[in-house]
Formats: sequence, C-alpha cells, structure tokens
Amino acid sequence: ENFLQKTSAPFSTNSYDAFISPNTLNLSSFTKLMKKLQEIHPEASRDKIVDALLEVRRNNKGILSGLSINSIAERTSVIL
Repeated sequence: ENFLQKTSAPFSTNSYDAFISPNTLNLSSFTKLMKKLQEIHPEASRDKIVDALLEVRRNNKGILSGLSINSIAERTSVIL
C-alpha cells in the first residue's frame, strides 16, 4: 500500500479542514474518498480505483497536497 505511505494532502471535508502531515494519510479521509468513488463507479474494482488515484497523484507532480476530496474524486472519475 505504497499509496497510503507516500500521500500527504490537506483534505477538505464539509466545512472542516483536516491537515494531513507528510508521509501519512488520514485513513478516514481515504476511506471516505474510496467510498465516494465506489458509489460513483460501482463497476470499478478497488484496485482499479487505487490505480486511478495513483495516476491522479502522478499527474499532480507526485502529490495530492492542496487538493480537496471532491477535486481528487473528480480527477479520478475522469481517469476511470
């Protein structure tokens, strides 16, 4: 699960901002993001969604920092 170890991003959830420190990922934010993407793309496997998330990160200079959950979900949906 390289994705979980190398990702750092401040995720926006509703009106609250949760800062995620470098080299960690707020697991609840990841879970919310995965749940949202699985609802939008029920045909996609978990592995396919994770691969698309990794591509979003690669396309964003290797980081997800500064992107909201909604922005990440939108970019991932374009790939899926």
